[in-house]
Amino acid sequence: MELITKLSNKRLMMLSLIFGLFIVYPNMVKLWGKYSAEYLANFGFFIFRYLFFSALIWMLVWTNIRKMDQALFSRRIAVSVLLTSVAYALYVSISRVTDTNLDQFSGLLIFQFIVICALCLLLGYIYTLYIKQREKEHEIEQLKLDNLQSRCEALTNQINPHFFFNSLNGLAALVRNRDKETVLEYINKLSNVFRYILRSDRKGLVQLEEEIGFLDSFRYLQEVRYADKLSFVIDIPQNKRNLLIPALSFLPLLENVIKHNMIDSENPMVVSISLNERDELVFSNPIQKKLNPPTESGIGLSNLISRFSLLLDSEVRIETGGGIFRVLLPLKEKSYEGIDRRR
Repeated sequence: MELITKLSNKRLMMLSLIFGLFIVYPNMVKLWGKYSAEYLANFGFFIFRYLFFSALIWMLVWTNIRKMDQALFSRRIAVSVLLTSVAYALYVSISRVTDTNLDQFSGLLIFQFIVICALCLLLGYIYTLYIKQREKEHEIEQLKLDNLQSRCEALTNQINPHFFFNSLNGLAALVRNRDKETVLEYINKLSNVFRYILRSDRKGLVQLEEEIGFLDSFRYLQEVRYADKLSFVIDIPQNKRNLLIPALSFLPLLENVIKHNMIDSENPMVVSISLNERDELVFSNPIQKKLNPPTESGIGLSNLISRFSLLLDSEVRIETGGGIFRVLLPLKEKSYEGIDRRR
C-alpha cells in the first residue's frame, strides 16, 4: 500500500524508542539517586530492558501495520498476544541467565508487557482504518475527476458539430464564387481552427494566448463571410496572456454574436475583448437584434457557464446594460508549487 510505505522504518524505529522510554519510566525512577554498587550493576540490565521493549514495540507495530493491513481484529489480537507471550518468555529466560535479583514475575513487568501489547494492537488497527479511509477518499476524488473530465469532453464535443456545419456553409459559398486563392486560404484557416478544436478535446484549461491565436483564424473565416462588416478589437496586455481559461471559451461567444445580431453594411458589428481591473475577460458587443430572432435556446452560453463551473468553480457574469451585451469570464493564474490562484 502506497500510503503505508510513507511510515518508513526510520520513523517506526524512532516511534518505538520514544514509546519504550514511557514503558521503562517506572524502572528509570528506581535508578535515580541510587549510586550503590548493586544498582550500578543493574544499570546495564536496565539498558537491555529498554532496548528489548523498544524492539518488541517495533515488531508489534510493524506486524500490525505491514503484515495485517486487512486482517480481522480477532486475528490481530491473537497474533499480538502470541508475539508478546513469546517475547515475555524470552525476556524471562535472559533474566535468569544473568543471575540478577530482578523480579522477572512481578506485577509491574507483566503490566508493561500487557500495555505494550494493547497499545501496539490499537495503534496498528487505528492506523489501518485511517489508511483505508484515505484510500476511499482518494478513490472518490479520482471518480469525481474522471466524471468531471467526461462531462467537460461531452460539453466540448457539443460545440463541434454546430461550428462544423456553419463553416462548411461558408466554404460552399466560396466554391460557388470560384475564388481559388480565397478558397485555399479559407481551407487553411479552417484547418487551423479544427486542429485547435481537436486538441482542445484533451485539454481542460489553456493559456489566453492560445485562445487569441484561435480567434485570429476564426476572425479570417468571418471576415470572408461578412467582408468589413464584422471586426474585432482585442486589448489584452502581453503579460496577462498566460492566464488560464477553459478551452474554446471564445467560440460560443462569437457564434452567439453572429446568431443573434444583425450584421450588414448599415449595422456593422464590432466585438471588443479586454481585461477589467479584476483581470476578468470582458467580451462585449452592441445589441443589434435581428428582425426575426432565432427561436433556439442559448445552448452555447449555457455550455460555457457549465464548463466554467466545472473547471474553475467560478461563475460567468452576463450584463446587458446600455445597449451592450457583455460577458465577464473569470480567469485563473498558473499553478506554482501546487498552488492555484484564482482571479
